[in-house]
Amino acid sequence: MGTRTPAGDTRPRDPEPPDSGTTDPRSLVRYALVMTVLTVILCWIAFQIRHVLLLIYISCLFAVGFSPVVRLIERQKVLPIGTRRFPRWLAILVLYVMIIGAITGVGFAIFPPLVDQAQQLWQARTEMFDRAQEFLIAKGLLDHRISFTEAVQRAPVSGSTDAVGTVFGTIVGVVGGVFGFLTILILTFYLLVEADQLLNGLMRLFPRSRRARAAKASRAITVKVSAWLGGQMLLGTIIGVTTAAGLWLLGIPFFYVLALIAGIGELIPVVGPILSAIPALAVAATVSWNKALFVLIFFVVQQQFENHILVPKVMERQVGVSPVMVIFSLLIGGNLLGILGVLLAVPTAAIIQVLFNEVTAGE
Repeated sequence: MGTRTPAGDTRPRDPEPPDSGTTDPRSLVRYALVMTVLTVILCWIAFQIRHVLLLIYISCLFAVGFSPVVRLIERQKVLPIGTRRFPRWLAILVLYVMIIGAITGVGFAIFPPLVDQAQQLWQARTEMFDRAQEFLIAKGLLDHRISFTEAVQRAPVSGSTDAVGTVFGTIVGVVGGVFGFLTILILTFYLLVEADQLLNGLMRLFPRSRRARAAKASRAITVKVSAWLGGQMLLGTIIGVTTAAGLWLLGIPFFYVLALIAGIGELIPVVGPILSAIPALAVAATVSWNKALFVLIFFVVQQQFENHILVPKVMERQVGVSPVMVIFSLLIGGNLLGILGVLLAVPTAAIIQVLFNEVTAGE
């Protein structure tokens, strides 16, 4: 029996063809090919601009790390009796001035003895060089004496033996580093200024039901990256102070300069502490070989403490990343990007940990 239609037609309707649930294989192949080509193109573009992407990523890390401090300054009132608060751009400038002022203050505190010891170190370079030659000749490692200038001229230079080319390459590297640093500062400034707009735009990419979790993850990342910046400063300060105290107690000259080198080297995990110990050993060897031995023991103990206790524990306490994950991230980052990868390893591991926890968390 037919089914009555709204128009009153009682004729039987033809059954609709069943949905086979299949798709044209040629359409799937075309779609797969197009997506593969687009992926290859995007990967090629990303590889070509990898240095720019690194600058952007570093700027984002600094912006995220500085954002709690900027918000704290922003909440302060311009006048004690006023109701207006700091605008965002002014709060960022205040933060920049505070950082530059702190660096300047520390510089004025240590600069006079630092300059004095650096001048003494430069004036004593020939005497130190002669003592090193005497030791090498006595051990049969050197057959004749050479001048300091000759040693500099014979020093191997990677990539070229042309002095002019070496100097030019060094200048280009320094200029590039300064340009990159200024780019990071400027980009960080604008990222902080437009942080709210960028975050709101990012939240729109998520369904409404998941925006609360995404905002929670964003806050967790901000806390961890900010703690990482504080942890790096804490580690550098600890190593610098302990190095100055240890070298002073051992009677090593120029301990101000050597401690400053050690503190800066601490900002480069794994490789930095090793490289920063070489100048101290060289200076100690000019005093006596017993002093050099004691300095070597001091740095070995300090670096073992730093590598196995200080860095993992500080980063675990500050960032909340386990010591095992810190070590793994340092190894992977160093293998991928060298020293820069080591520097970015811990904050990247913290971000990945937050994202992994949110993805795997129950609904």
